[in-house]
Formats: sequence, structure tokens, C-alpha cells
Amino acid sequence: MNQRIQLASIDDQRNAEARETVRRRISWPANLTPANVTYHSRGHALLIGAAADVYPAARALQGRGLASLTLLVTWPVGNGAESEAAELVGASEPLVTQMLTHEQLSQLHISGYLGAFSARLDDGDAPLDLARALIERAGFDLVLDLTAMAHPQRSELPPPGYVVMSWQDVEQRSETLENFAGLVGEFDKPRYFQVNSDLCAHSTSGNIGCTRCLDVCPADAISSIQGRIESHIEIDPYLCQGVGSCTSACPTGAIEFRMPETRRQQDTLSTWLAAYRDAGGQVPVLRFLTHDSQDAERATGVVPAGHVIDAPLEELGAAGHDQWLTALAAGAAEVRIQLHPSMPARLSTFLNDQIAQAHAMLDALGHDRARVQLIGVADGAARDALPTLPPLTEAPLQLPEPEKRTRLNRVLARLAELGSPNGARTTMPVGAAYGAIQVDRDACTLCQACVSNCPTPALKSGGNTPALSFLEADCVQCGLCEQACPENAITLMPGFLADGARETRHICHEEAAFECINCGKPFATVSTVAAIKQKLAHHPYFAGEAMSRLEMCEDCRVKDVWKTMIRDPDAQLKV
Repeated sequence: MNQRIQLASIDDQRNAEARETVRRRISWPANLTPANVTYHSRGHALLIGAAADVYPAARALQGRGLASLTLLVTWPVGNGAESEAAELVGASEPLVTQMLTHEQLSQLHISGYLGAFSARLDDGDAPLDLARALIERAGFDLVLDLTAMAHPQRSELPPPGYVVMSWQDVEQRSETLENFAGLVGEFDKPRYFQVNSDLCAHSTSGNIGCTRCLDVCPADAISSIQGRIESHIEIDPYLCQGVGSCTSACPTGAIEFRMPETRRQQDTLSTWLAAYRDAGGQVPVLRFLTHDSQDAERATGVVPAGHVIDAPLEELGAAGHDQWLTALAAGAAEVRIQLHPSMPARLSTFLNDQIAQAHAMLDALGHDRARVQLIGVADGAARDALPTLPPLTEAPLQLPEPEKRTRLNRVLARLAELGSPNGARTTMPVGAAYGAIQVDRDACTLCQACVSNCPTPALKSGGNTPALSFLEADCVQCGLCEQACPENAITLMPGFLADGARETRHICHEEAAFECINCGKPFATVSTVAAIKQKLAHHPYFAGEAMSRLEMCEDCRVKDVWKTMIRDPDAQLKV
């Protein structure tokens, strides 16, 4: 399906009409009443930076309705600072100034969000709470960071209420200060995500597995919370800004985007493509872009070519390689991801990683990697270019399953049918959720610790038969099985297998069952019983004839202990 198409046969007007038909018939899904989080800000502002920046900024903010201004001014203050400071006296709002050395600035730690910022100086055993010390409050409501060095808030995406600006940027100065002064009152923001801990592959039995969501969040809104035994993932809804990379990185669907839900988004893409074909459209190209980018194009009168169908997102991270491949399997000729200015570094890294994964899988399945590509900022030519390849299919794609991984496996199966899989294990970028495991049969005792720790159906026991089976299609390479194995018998084998064996469950290891010497019930493997007998050979509880208890099932073992106590009540005291 990599045969080139004849560009002269494409009718742009016809495609544009088909696209409009799709838009009128099928709306992009949206949550009309999403759950919200609310911020409460009374306007107690903290300004940080050099005197030459902080003093004029404070003067510009005076009389704009802020409750108080607290200035953290870096030392040395510099020439003319006294006159700048003098002009601030007599303002309507309370004003507090505190000098900081550069060393103290490096020790300044700010956390929180609009209406609830904590500022501490960690310069010893007793951190100083600046809000309580300077304005006798539990915290600051908003922060204006004018520091030339890396600001104390380490997140790539500062939380709502934390504004980073350069006082030398004259063009943005007025608008930034106006917006900052407006951050007083009550504000609502969507709760972008929901978390299903039952699907999470982060931790179990005290072991840490998948950390993909933690690695990609540019707002540092995701935390690993340590419980009594194991850790769990939590997303702070006040810090989360809806970038979406966590839900795309999550291989099990434990984190789900809610605006819209990932499943509804996928289903809509498939429905759009089918409706576009029915309306006479040709060679559809799906373009993923942000709502803001789409609005900016419309404001300037930009209309994409007729064959380009836009999928608007809150942020580009809300769709990863699974969504892009779904579009190809549903009949898109190409998928294009439109980049935009001021993207966080971790989002850019995430998108490049997702592109690398998509390309590797397309190569393995026998398709041209040019079908998925990033489009540069404001690159109109790349946006409107005709695809050089026809769609892989015109058949509709149905994804009835609710589980993310199951839906992805169906997409990959469709792409395998439409291509020429190479049958090999393809190297994927580090951290990709594809691969197998290798089990050392000589070391494995079939204790099933790996099965109980596996967060997906990839590993299963043999039921009444001592066996361990594995289905590669469900493996997300979290590593929990490898860590849980007491015999170190499991090794991860990362890589995408472009072969039907990926969808076939196979036996990793099996043994004959050991039957209870009393009742004949199978209760363990022969090797397990032999290993336990060897380890407990010198234990006084199993001395002499008592060693035979290790060859009994749990019920017969208890009965034998009671029979011994009846015959010899003092037997337990001899151990």
C-alpha cells in the first residue's frame, strides 16, 4: 500500500465540501459539564527579582486592587534603588520589602498554586516560612517572578498564578502586569484527568514499575505517593494544565483524558474518516493541532486545503502514537502534528519520542514512515501538501473494546493485515511499552509471584496445572514481574514484534504437579517441593518423620500436626 498516487486526480473543492459535510454531521466530542477545581485568590502578591526590575513592577501594580505587595529583592540593590523604593511609600496596599542574597535566592523554594503559594527559605534545620514571617498569612496568592536566573519554581509549566516575565520585554510588560493584577477572585479550571488505580502499572508489592507519566509531565503535577506497602500515582488537579502527555504515555489506560475521553476521541476520528469517504472526499489527511492554533489560523483567515481534516486538542500531548496509528488504520492517508510556539521542553521531547515509536512500528509493519510527521510552526506548505500515498484502506474501523491496550492491539492487527510485517523484533525507543520476557526454566519454580504482580493479563498461571503462560500483546514492559521474581528467572526483552506470535499466548514454563502423599491433591511442583525439602532439611520442626509433612498439601499437613500433638502433647515443646 505504498504505491504513489496521481496528484492531478485530486479535486480540492470536492474534498473541502466533503470536509464541511463531516463537520455538520459529526461534532468533535467535548465534555459539556466537566468536573472543575476552584482557585480562591485574595490578591496577596509576591514579587521576586533585582531591585531594578522589582521596584518599577511594584509601582506599576500599585492601586490595581491587590491586597498586598511583598518584594523579595536580590542583593546588592544597586544605584538609584533608594529613589525607586521611595516612590513606593504611601501606597494604598500594604508593602513589605525583604532583601535576599544570591545564596538565599538559591535556597528559596516555592510550591503551590493560585491562592495557595508557600515560600520557604531552606537555609538550615528550620526553614523560614516567608508568608508567615512577612505578612502573617498562611501563604501568598500569586507570584511574579522577575529573576534573570532559573526561577525557584522548577516546573517547565509554572502553576496557575505563578507568572514568569522579563521586565526588559517592553512589548509584553503592560499585558503581563494587567493579567497578573486580574488574578484576584474565584477561578474555575477543568479537572482534566481521571485515574483508575486498578489499571496502573506503577507499583505493587513494594516494587516500582512504570514511571512514564511521571517522566513526561511538564507541570510536575504527578506524584508517586508511598503507602504502607506500595506506591500509587496521584495527579494534583490544581497543578495539572491539561498537556495530556501522561494519558498518551500511559500504556494501560490508567490515566484517561476527559476533554474529551480518549475512546470518544478515537471513535470520532474513525467516524469522521468514514463520513468523509461517503461524502466523496479523497486522500484525507488528519491534522492534530491545539484549539489555540486553530483559533489563531481562523482569526487570520487561514483555511487549510480541502483534504486536511483538523482534530483540535487541548494540547498536542493528548494524542500519541496510538491515536495516530488509529487514524491510519481507519483510512487516513497521512497524519500530521502541527507544532506551536512556546511548547514545554518535555512536551517536545515526548512528541519526538512518540514519532520515533510510530515510525519504528510502521517500518516493522511494512508501511512508509512518512505517513506520520511533525509540521513546523506556521508551516503552511507542509500543512496543505497533498499526500504522496493513498489511504491504506477504505473499510471502516470498529473498536468495540473499552480497554486502551486492547484497542491498540486491534489497530496494530489491522495495520499488519494492510502491510507486510517483517516478522522480526524491532528496536524501539527506550521506555516504549512493547516487548516480551525471557524465563529461565532451570531457575523458575512456578511460584506465580510474577503473575500476582503483573498489572495486565500478559502473565497467567496454569490453573490446576503448574504452568506460566505469556501473551506479548498485553505486556507493557513495566518490569514488575522481573522485580517480583525471587529466583531472578525473568528478564525483559524490549522491542516490537511484527509477527502473529505477538498475539498468541504461549507457555513459558511448566512442570509436573506434586501430589499430596495423603489425599493425592496436586498442590505444588515437583521442583518446588524438592527445593523446600533441601532448604528445611535441618530444621527441627521437620526432623525425622516430620519431613514427610513437606510432601503433604496444606490441609493434610495441619491434620498431621494435630495427630502428633494428640499422641504426644509435649511434642511442640521439643522443637
